[in-house]
Amino acid sequence: MSAALLLSIVVLYFVVLLGIAFYTSRHSNNESFFIGNRNSKWWLVAFGMIGTSLSGVTFISVPGLVGMKEQGFNYFQIVIGYWLGYFVVAFVLLPIYYKLNLTSIYTYLEKRLGTITYRTGALFFIISRTLGATLRLYLVIKVLEKFVLQDMGIPFEVTAIVILALILLYTFRGGVKTIVWTDTLQTTFMLLALIICVCYIMHDMHMDFGETWQAMQAKGYTKLFYTDSHKGNFFLKQILGGAFITITMTGLDQEMMQKNISVSNLRDSQKNMISFCFTLLIANFIFLLLGGLLYLYAGQKGIAVTGDDIFPVIAMKSGLPFFITLCFLIGLISAVFPSADGALTALTSSFCIDILGMKRKTNTTEIQRKHTRLIVHNMFALVFLICVFVFREVDKDSLINTLLVIANYTYGPLLALFAFGILTKRYVRGEVVPIICLASPIMCYILKSYEKQWFSEYVIGQELLIINATLTFLLLLLFSKKAVNKLL
Repeated sequence: MSAALLLSIVVLYFVVLLGIAFYTSRHSNNESFFIGNRNSKWWLVAFGMIGTSLSGVTFISVPGLVGMKEQGFNYFQIVIGYWLGYFVVAFVLLPIYYKLNLTSIYTYLEKRLGTITYRTGALFFIISRTLGATLRLYLVIKVLEKFVLQDMGIPFEVTAIVILALILLYTFRGGVKTIVWTDTLQTTFMLLALIICVCYIMHDMHMDFGETWQAMQAKGYTKLFYTDSHKGNFFLKQILGGAFITITMTGLDQEMMQKNISVSNLRDSQKNMISFCFTLLIANFIFLLLGGLLYLYAGQKGIAVTGDDIFPVIAMKSGLPFFITLCFLIGLISAVFPSADGALTALTSSFCIDILGMKRKTNTTEIQRKHTRLIVHNMFALVFLICVFVFREVDKDSLINTLLVIANYTYGPLLALFAFGILTKRYVRGEVVPIICLASPIMCYILKSYEKQWFSEYVIGQELLIINATLTFLLLLLFSKKAVNKLL
């Protein structure tokens, strides 16, 4: 297999993305970048969001989890929670965003709780999405370096710089208007790669679906529900945690909602969300099925590999046909870039609108605002690069677990702020909000660090997000008073 050939295919893939970006960004302006001129088709957004939600971490880490101790299809418990959470997003949060005609969803916090709370919420999103997106991006760069570019003597640092430069090239003009289309293309490639890999591996092992399922059951790979309430993978913890992760990582996330509110009306946006959540359920199940297949294949061929390395090693180093290697590589790239490009666009939008107050500055021209946006866009690309280098130094755990841990700590305060605004009619003095939002994750970290000493056999799992949000909510309530604002 030629590393140069694989690299050429990756370059060709980016040329296609740049072509789409050039076509879709014609006559674009700041509104095109931020919300696609509110003219996106709901079915297009729904399909493209699959790639954004799954990401390269799902593509690599979810199959890798299946054969690990006390895992199996355990991750699907969280996916069931995701599915439930999307209904809350569709029928509770989206109506609020459309009612207020928001460009940045965090503007809701300003209208309800004041400017300091608004900027605190936006800042927590910026921190969380930056860490999450760069973790996903790091994983792909790591795989490309290890299995393709290392043989050509191309270092990790050069790979990271080039990939970020390419992402900048196809997002800096069109923003959401471009990403809606590029995400659709990339989701198509990712799902095709996934299905082709599943079908070929079953064929190569001379098994049909029934035989494959029986073999996975015999190995314990298909175990779904875990009933020990003391452990972190207890099914109720996972389902509840998954639901709240969706509410926060989708419904309270500017990247995800930026695409949803680019749809012209609420009804179509809700159709987008519901159709998307059913498709995502199926896609995650296929990823877990692929994981079981990979472990069966590794056992049959005597390949000693587990965790995040199992899919890359089997696809690129086990002697499978070249078209499977190609499918893996294109699928991996297609899985990561919808999350990286969307995050870069959303972070630029949030910083410009929420932190710099671009929408409020009526004394600036369109050209001046565009200049500011481009500077911010490049700034975040640099931050992405630094974070990728940091993750390379601290890479130890399964990256899907690392991603969920980051979400638990950073999205908890954001969830509490929105819940406080929606569920109460009280007001909190702005100056105490940042202190409360920092105190709660710190208390949760201490709680998690001493769980064995304080709770004996009980292990805190995905409910950490709920604990974090509850602590923040209670502290907000403690320092609150009756609100004068009757907006909502």
